[in-house]
Amino acid sequence: MIRIWGRSTSLNVQKVLWLCVELGVKFERIDWAGPFGGNDDPAYLAKNPNGRVPTIEDGDKIVWESNSILRYLCAAYGGARLHPPEPYRRSEVERWMDWQLASLNPSMTTMLLGYYRTPTEKRDAAALEAARKEAIRWWSIVERFMAGRRYLAGDELTLADIGNGILVHRWHNYPIERPELPNLKAWYERLCEREGFRAHILGPIA
Repeated sequence: MIRIWGRSTSLNVQKVLWLCVELGVKFERIDWAGPFGGNDDPAYLAKNPNGRVPTIEDGDKIVWESNSILRYLCAAYGGARLHPPEPYRRSEVERWMDWQLASLNPSMTTMLLGYYRTPTEKRDAAALEAARKEAIRWWSIVERFMAGRRYLAGDELTLADIGNGILVHRWHNYPIERPELPNLKAWYERLCEREGFRAHILGPIA
């Protein structure tokens, strides 16, 4: 059994929780960061010098940074179907993992912080609208790419779908106006059928 430090509402923690279900890895999750604090705890910093979540402990091994954790778990627990060893197939998966961090995350995070972490009277309406339009641009790329596809990197779920899939759940539930993107919606509905998605992603956003 592995131990996972991190609050259950964190995108990056949710990545790990969902993957554990896909791999059949048993875990103990410890509430950490956000309202639970602990980021500056010296014992925690000894595990993760950044003080952020998630961090996992697998026996005497400690791994931090969510995408590194995903790669580690696939390598350690038979996840080749989710993170293929063949170089080109792996690149098809990892480019979407990188895209989530570099392209999609900023606008989606702006809306998360604005709508869920900021009192109504203190919200920056212009920044939120700019973020919404930017997110539409990125999701429209996925909409075009997903035509005729089941998942981002082929016919089966991979790590490419996990981080982006958590964000597509948020996208469909943020209190905003969204264009009709039927391929994106079909992919989202497909993800909703996964046990790990239902257990750890579906539900209120916080």
